[in-house]
Amino acid sequence: MKETRTLHPLSDGLSVSVVVYHPDTEQLVSTLTGLAVACDALHISRPELPVTLYLVDNGGLPDIPATLEELRARGIVCTIIAGQGNVGYGRGHNLAIERSASRYHLVLNPDIDLASDALREALDFFDAHPEAGLITPWIGDEHGEQQFLCRRYPTLLDLFVRGFLPSGMRRLFVRRLARYEMRDRINARDTVWDPPIVSGCFMLFRMTALKQLAGFDARYFLYFEDYDLSLRAHDVTRVVYAPAVRVLHHGGGAARKGSVHIRMFMSSAYKFFDRFGWKWL
Repeated sequence: MKETRTLHPLSDGLSVSVVVYHPDTEQLVSTLTGLAVACDALHISRPELPVTLYLVDNGGLPDIPATLEELRARGIVCTIIAGQGNVGYGRGHNLAIERSASRYHLVLNPDIDLASDALREALDFFDAHPEAGLITPWIGDEHGEQQFLCRRYPTLLDLFVRGFLPSGMRRLFVRRLARYEMRDRINARDTVWDPPIVSGCFMLFRMTALKQLAGFDARYFLYFEDYDLSLRAHDVTRVVYAPAVRVLHHGGGAARKGSVHIRMFMSSAYKFFDRFGWKWL
């Protein structure tokens, strides 16, 4: 049975949720500092726009008082959500989504560096395109090379090749992976409407759409919750890749994080395909 929730009136503003579990302190500080700078640029054109950061502590949040004070000095309300234990990525973000009544909500990884104009560009895009309800940005790696994190619907073979084959063997599947990663459509210039799946490292929603979706599906502890939310988002709004919005992503794949992450990946993949349909090849 689909869960229903009472939708409260939304106020103007932007809320941001960052879920952490024993994060790299230096990278977390970099992410939050970048958020502060992006809010500065946003407030030049929208000086009265309130911004709230929800920092969700699933465990191991480092002591970063100077960084939080820097955010507060810029007028950003900082709320730490703690005590729930490690409830998983999606449920962690849901704790913030349930509390927020802002007009826009950003799901943000603690390994993302925002361009200084990322938030301004994103909200300007929303203003110009009222049909858009979820924005995914141009995403680069630490060297500034584009990461292709928009996806077509995956097959099990796609996931195995991309996630677990050595790089030398992946070369045998270059064309297949290019199609899965939408390299025929995604570039640094062109806006692309309705990519089927977008990355959870940066998902900027109109809150009306996000509340209608009731946030992430809590059945996923880690991995595939963004695939699930992306596909459901198409039922209520339009999803758009907007390359004028730019971020850098420092994350890594499940296979490089060890056996525990591989097991979580496989468990979430089973839930995903069981819900949306199995494609093998």
